Amino acid sequence: MHSRGKHMGWSPLNSTCVKLYLCSNPEDSVVERRALRESVFPKLIEHCRHTLGLEVRLIDPFESSDPSRWPDENTRQQLIKACRKSSAGPFLLALIGHEYGTASLPSQVEVSEYQLLLQESQRAGVSTQELERVYQRDENTIPPSYCLRPPHPCCPQQAEVEDEEAMRMKAKKEELRKMLQTTVSLCVDNGVMSPERAHSYYRSALDADLRFALDNSPDNDIIRRGLVYVHKVINAKRERQMKSHLQSQSELLVYTTATECDRRLGYTTARRRGYAESLCQQVYTDLVGLIDSLSILGCDEGSQLADALAREQAEQEELCDVFSRLYDIIRPEEKQVRAYVEQSEQQCPLVVTGGPCSGKTVLLAHCAQQVKSWLPDCDPVVITYFCKLSTDPSPRHLLSSLCSQIAGRYHSEYSSEQNPRELDDPSCSPTANMCLSKFKERLSSLLSFMPSTEQPLVLILDGLDHIGNNFGPHIMEGLPSPLPPSVKLILAVSSKRTQVLQAINPQRGPPQCVSEGREKESGYVCVQLGLVDKKQRVKMLASLLSNSGRRVTSGQQALVNQALTSCCLTLYARLLHLHISLWHSDSDVTESSLPDSVHSSISALLDHLEQKHGSSIVACAVSYLTLSRTGLTEAELADLLSSDQKVLTEYVQQVESPSSKMRVPQIDVERLLLDLRRFLIRRTVAGSHVLFWVSRHFKLVVAKRYLGTHDVRREIHSAMADYFSGGLSCEVAKPLLVKQKFGPNKDTTQMEIHIDRQPSSQPFVFACSFNEVGRVNLRKVLELQHHLQRCDKWEELEHGLLMSLRFHQAMVQARLLEDLVTMLEGEEWSSHFRLSRERAVLASILKSCACLLQSSPLQLPSVMETSLLPYLEVFPALEGYAREIRQERRKIGSGLEVVLCPAPSSVPSIQCLKCVAKTRDVSVREAAGTECGIVAEIMDDGMAWIWKGSGCDVVKLSLSCEQKELKFAGVKSSCQFMLLSTQCNKIFLWDVTGPEMFLQVKDPLKTELSQKTLNKVEGFVAYQKLLLMWWKDENFVSVFDVSSEILTHFQCQSCVTCLVCSSNGVYMYCGQMDGTVSIFDTNTGSLLATCSNSNHNAVTSMILCEEKWEMACVDRTGSVTLWDVAANGNSPRLVTERFTGGKFNNILNVDYSHEIDTLLVCQSHQVALWDMCDWELWDQFLAPQGRAFTQAVLSKDGHFFLALLDTCPLVLVWKVSTGDCVLSLEINKQPHKLLKMASDIVCVAHDGCLTVWDSGMIDAAGPVPKMGCGVTEVVVERTGFYTSDGSETVWRWRLETGLPHANFLHDGPVEKLRLSPDNIHLVTLSAGEIYVWQTEPGQNILRMRGSRASDVLITPNSNFGVSISDRGMSRVWKLAHGTIVCSIHPYLSDAQVSPESTFLIGRRHGDLLAASLWSGLISKHFSCVESSEHVVAFRTLSEHPDFVVVMASSGAVYTWKLAEETLCRHFQLPYRFHCQPQDFQMSSDGSYTLLSTDNEAIHLLDLSQVRLCSFKTEGPVIKACLDKTGHYAAYISHPTTTLEKNCACYLHTRPVLRVLRLADGERIGSVFLAKNPLTLVMCERQCVFVGFEDGSVGVYSILDDTIKGEELVRGREKLNGQMKRCPFDRAFTWLPLATPNITWP
Repeated sequence: MHSRGKHMGWSPLNSTCVKLYLCSNPEDSVVERRALRESVFPKLIEHCRHTLGLEVRLIDPFESSDPSRWPDENTRQQLIKACRKSSAGPFLLALIGHEYGTASLPSQVEVSEYQLLLQESQRAGVSTQELERVYQRDENTIPPSYCLRPPHPCCPQQAEVEDEEAMRMKAKKEELRKMLQTTVSLCVDNGVMSPERAHSYYRSALDADLRFALDNSPDNDIIRRGLVYVHKVINAKRERQMKSHLQSQSELLVYTTATECDRRLGYTTARRRGYAESLCQQVYTDLVGLIDSLSILGCDEGSQLADALAREQAEQEELCDVFSRLYDIIRPEEKQVRAYVEQSEQQCPLVVTGGPCSGKTVLLAHCAQQVKSWLPDCDPVVITYFCKLSTDPSPRHLLSSLCSQIAGRYHSEYSSEQNPRELDDPSCSPTANMCLSKFKERLSSLLSFMPSTEQPLVLILDGLDHIGNNFGPHIMEGLPSPLPPSVKLILAVSSKRTQVLQAINPQRGPPQCVSEGREKESGYVCVQLGLVDKKQRVKMLASLLSNSGRRVTSGQQALVNQALTSCCLTLYARLLHLHISLWHSDSDVTESSLPDSVHSSISALLDHLEQKHGSSIVACAVSYLTLSRTGLTEAELADLLSSDQKVLTEYVQQVESPSSKMRVPQIDVERLLLDLRRFLIRRTVAGSHVLFWVSRHFKLVVAKRYLGTHDVRREIHSAMADYFSGGLSCEVAKPLLVKQKFGPNKDTTQMEIHIDRQPSSQPFVFACSFNEVGRVNLRKVLELQHHLQRCDKWEELEHGLLMSLRFHQAMVQARLLEDLVTMLEGEEWSSHFRLSRERAVLASILKSCACLLQSSPLQLPSVMETSLLPYLEVFPALEGYAREIRQERRKIGSGLEVVLCPAPSSVPSIQCLKCVAKTRDVSVREAAGTECGIVAEIMDDGMAWIWKGSGCDVVKLSLSCEQKELKFAGVKSSCQFMLLSTQCNKIFLWDVTGPEMFLQVKDPLKTELSQKTLNKVEGFVAYQKLLLMWWKDENFVSVFDVSSEILTHFQCQSCVTCLVCSSNGVYMYCGQMDGTVSIFDTNTGSLLATCSNSNHNAVTSMILCEEKWEMACVDRTGSVTLWDVAANGNSPRLVTERFTGGKFNNILNVDYSHEIDTLLVCQSHQVALWDMCDWELWDQFLAPQGRAFTQAVLSKDGHFFLALLDTCPLVLVWKVSTGDCVLSLEINKQPHKLLKMASDIVCVAHDGCLTVWDSGMIDAAGPVPKMGCGVTEVVVERTGFYTSDGSETVWRWRLETGLPHANFLHDGPVEKLRLSPDNIHLVTLSAGEIYVWQTEPGQNILRMRGSRASDVLITPNSNFGVSISDRGMSRVWKLAHGTIVCSIHPYLSDAQVSPESTFLIGRRHGDLLAASLWSGLISKHFSCVESSEHVVAFRTLSEHPDFVVVMASSGAVYTWKLAEETLCRHFQLPYRFHCQPQDFQMSSDGSYTLLSTDNEAIHLLDLSQVRLCSFKTEGPVIKACLDKTGHYAAYISHPTTTLEKNCACYLHTRPVLRVLRLADGERIGSVFLAKNPLTLVMCERQCVFVGFEDGSVGVYSILDDTIKGEELVRGREKLNGQMKRCPFDRAFTWLPLATPNITWP
């Protein structure tokens, strides 16, 4: 094929769909058209979706094999117009074959022309009977015409025309066509018709469509938007070429092919098939090239607006424009709105009210467009928001969007990009109750300070009364009242919804028209929409008819006028137009012919569509449109219909041999949408053009008609969920059961047909060929969650969506991070989900990284992997999420994978909550929590707040007594009970496991006391239905029976300080101020015995161990007294007393664990731990200097304790076995109290904020391996690595477990660490002594004294060691037994052993010397050519053992060949490049050399190509390392971009590890490091090791498909054991030799 045409530039339309109209001769292109539909376009659709994010649709008007279903010329022209207007690229694809095609009968002939044809026919003696039979006169057309009678009405599924009858009808039609053309020729011959007009009767469908597409297009609208393929067949039996109408269209891309046939055989089927195959290849190539070139400008961040709020602002502005175009009738209320806007002194809102479909939305949209013309003297800012059509109708989203739009329009410092920053603050929760108040304050502030007289604000809110959960009034309450002077607020509110109006003025009743001067009384100005004048509606209807080329007779007009009287809505008039446009002048219509309401009109419309298009396709199409969340694109609707069983069955039954790739013809979908176009809004949602009902009443009628049951709705939602999830696109062919009749008079047979429905694929992110980030499939993001929820697929919603990395990545890239966090934390669906904790963990991590993800969304997998790995054993369900991260990385083919995660320094909280106090500076007075996880807070202002566990919000507790709200004074808890005391000395009991009922506890002794004195319950213990309470400074105990509400008292000797009850509830032990313990029988009320400690200090806590019949009492000094209470009738026997000798009488709290037999006693200066087995003081932990403990509790497993310090906004976690502080839990508030629940740790801050951590996560993070000090050295072996931290210990780690399994102990700090190349020997330098270890048995075989070494080396052959001494001789010795081989007298700095283990090479006095390892003599000497030069760095090359690369101070690069002592100068560095000796590194083959890392760049020398390379880094480089293989460079840098400099969030201030591929400079991957690094090492197996200052190690594997490396072990062995211990406690310890076994002189 060859092409001709001009290639000129063209700007793509603002569209997301390429719609191609296929122009062809239906009789001559069946094979070609089917091949294109089934082979080319499915592939093209996937290409465009994945690379450009575009949809592609091919409209073949002649796709049906039944000519009666082909669209007429008028319909085809409408389709061509639609394609030209809305296609995002080419819109025309024409196939011109060797047959011209037959002309069709004109569907409409004007009366004068028709009579002329009759007259000429009759003169020529031609019979006109058939012509008069098929045409009928219709006065309702403009102009009046004769119209072709429609065929006998029959539904497509009922059409079973016999073959003979069909052939007879075809013959008649052909005969009539010839007669009509003969008559036209007579008219031309007689001069009564022009040849141009006559051509229209001879023109084929191909010719007509092509002329319409080309003749009616301006030049700039057709350039490169049309493809024409001309096929010339030579020697065909039938050959008539189309006249060259294309010659003038030089801007078209025209391809011409010639096929020469055998004269005898003509154009055979084989030749046609061959041409079809070549055509498919050419069309695909041409379209891909054309679409790619036209769409490259649109495939960027701009076409899919990066910010979600910016996207919504554009969508709302577009909606305003769409609705304003529906303003056909001028409403008198427009003047009232204008008057309100023009009145500068008016400071009340304007409320437009009216009934359903009264036109409120259209009126306000029109007014919004007119505001600038109403206020010509200023520059008003107009913001409209249609609440009902928002993708997120939540009040929080509405306020966020309004704040963003106002701030953006006034160029304020507030911006939508700042919103996610709030998530960084753990005290800020994205839940509605939390953030709603903040957004209210922000909106009120913006309204007060931003608008001005020169730039007033007109804010128009439509549908505020339709926001769910009655949040509309809450939003109105947050607006300033009165409004600021330069703010106008206009609301549209339904007459039946008055809650919003009552929020403006609670005393006002239902809306009425407010007279002038009553605004202050009412709080707003009201405009009531009246009825539309009938004359205007008649005028509008006449205009609609005229625009569609129709009119009605006078008799029909009378019926129309009568119908307009029955309903006064403009929507009804629009629906009426559709009905009456179907009338002919001779139609038999009566009063009952027209529906009398909007709903009945919509039903009549659906009846008509079912009759015209088929019931199944209409029912399914409108159902899908109705149940979609945001509307559907045309492509989505076509895919859904083609996947629907009912619709597809209907089409299959029409075909004798259906194709395995059969779909619902796109032309049928387009024709249906043409009939619905007046009632569908085409709007933009998330970058896609979707179809949406113009009025919600269409949804109501469709729901009642087709979606009457829950099962039907669920089935539709399920189908849409399957489609948007991409499940349907994975199926090759799905069976379809159909009943088919194979011929006339034959039985119907049920058969199974396998059909590939070919729906579009649905990835979360489309990989864009022009953009690294790609395009988010926002249609899937918006729709899938909605349909999964509605069809009750909760497990798929939770696992496949909410906990899917791909979904998270799409949400983050679409700047919907806040929405994602809200979904994960939301309690709306919590009853249907099982993994609430896992979702809470994901939400917490996302919040902590929100600022980073806002600027770097592609960092999500790396951030999530690093944050999740330490907790996978706690949450096994998250292993799938981590696996998905690895799969995505391997799918991409590059990245850094975490092999060993460094120890976390903190633990993410699973929930952060805040009580919404009415006044600020209110602090917590008291807090308590039950064992089932419910927390109560009592504030200084007397308010009580309750948190009912994970997934719930903090809610206010209100109790009233005598019509007064009670104020609370305190709260205590025990088991499942909470005891709340009020400021009026009332006590209420709440059983949290039952209904929210509060039982008042009345104590006669307390009520007799003065009401002015607050009687405080000091504590209580619950046993089943008994409550045992003690009071502050009281010497009795009150026992309350919940069942009988009877209260009894037990008298003690002194004030009761603590209490404990036996497990059966019989015995009660009361600790008292004087150190006495009284034992009572609760059944009889008798005192059984007493005992007292020897120092008579107050008993603060008692621990009862009934298995041993022991009772331990802790007094206020921290001493412990142990009693034997086996004989309850007698006095307890003293077992032992343990005195701490402390001088402090300030026991703050006590905690103990029976599972691990540990007692914790917290005092301000220390935390003491007791072993409860033998009651020995185990350990004492002193508070940091200048600080004091305020509370401490044991962790769940007892290996850690959590403590609060005064003036410290952290919860610190200490490791019991070592006394080290291993974790710090962040709360950013001053803590008040720690509450230990069954599975949570809750910190209550002074301001009432609650921060919740999972206990299992703390227990998992605490033991993560790390050394005592910062890692100073890392040495890698095949299966693991060794680390040193400058202490006496060297640790050996296994990569397969990620844990240290052995340690090598020394008698002094380890200074150097070396591993032999064969991995057999480990050599260490410690306190001047050299240790040689065998790695496998772990034995210290040599300990050598007297070396005076500062460094040690091992030869490459693993046979010798070299000790380097700067104070004496360096020695070469045998590694196996320490025998000295030789001594080297001069000190060589930066010494290295040659690859062949023959020389020790080092620098001395600016020269390079090589000493023999056999004799110790200097046998080789290198000096620079210039005397002023000196050697600054050098490297030996393992792959070129004879050569040494030398770097001189002048920048000259030399190679020194040791064997021949020859010198070669290769390169001179430019003056701006220099070598930093501390950074100098080289690959083993000498191809790459790392020179320096200054000026925020890495400077490399590529010796293989003799070139210098500089790679810009994202900040100053801390560490850099070159891969020995010469493939990669790894570096760690501090971020210093403008955003990161101005940001104080955690991750933006952290160093980043990045890996660079040296061959092309491509960045392989990056990882944000949670702590400061000290060491960086790369090994040959594509692995990076980072040692951190806290003693932990991170290992990262380089994944790079371009360079295949050895796969690293990534699996972790599950370590068994009942009790988790620190990994370092599990390691074997290898001891050194007690004394040196070799002493050197």
